[in-house]
Amino acid sequence: MKYIYFIFLIFFGCATNQIDLSIDDIQERFNKGMNLINKKKYYRAQQHFEYVLLRGKHTEIGDDAQFYLAESYFLNKEYETAIVEYDKLIRQMSFSPNVNTARYRICESYEKTSPKFYFQQDATNRAIQKYQEFIEDYPNSKHTSEASSKIKNLRNKLSLKMYETAVLYVKLEEYEASLNYLNDLLDIYFDTSSADNARLLMIETMITMGKKEEASIFFKDNKEKFLNRSIYDKAELIISRIELNKST
Repeated sequence: MKYIYFIFLIFFGCATNQIDLSIDDIQERFNKGMNLINKKKYYRAQQHFEYVLLRGKHTEIGDDAQFYLAESYFLNKEYETAIVEYDKLIRQMSFSPNVNTARYRICESYEKTSPKFYFQQDATNRAIQKYQEFIEDYPNSKHTSEASSKIKNLRNKLSLKMYETAVLYVKLEEYEASLNYLNDLLDIYFDTSSADNARLLMIETMITMGKKEEASIFFKDNKEKFLNRSIYDKAELIISRIELNKST
């Protein structure tokens, strides 16, 4: 029991030395935190910003301290914690000029946690949702154009996952399942980088299934939608061979 009490005294004494409300100045601690961020010493910066918030949350630098606390987590690649801290700024300090950037940083944080295309894509979908909400709420923001570009990249990732799943089903000779994925891809992600490959695979899969007439009709209905010329040429060559065989 005495040992536990001794440890408590040591811990309490250290904590008191770190946070002395009668000596430390919040502006000075804030400046130290900013200096440490510039030096990429993010963990130490967090301690200073947390101190400022403990003592001066409702002062004129309180919102800056909250924002840069979140920034220190973001820059240290602690994205889940960064989201929590940015959200505190948005909810509790909505007057702050940092809210716009905090909203965008939340989008980026979800994007940063988005895994490779072959993993579960919940974070990717969440990032797209957040970017779309940001564009709707801040159409004139300096980040809006970049947000649109990020959405495009994330949608490309989701369409690639769907395309690769369709390819896998072809390898397993589960052709109907493959066609279902390809149809969904072309319905949802028709404007992505995987769309032309999906159209080509659709034609090849139909032919493999003996649905040559359906493949020809599909090509004619979609020929104007191809954006990649080389993929279009491959599809056209396949269909022209079918047409040639039909006439001989």
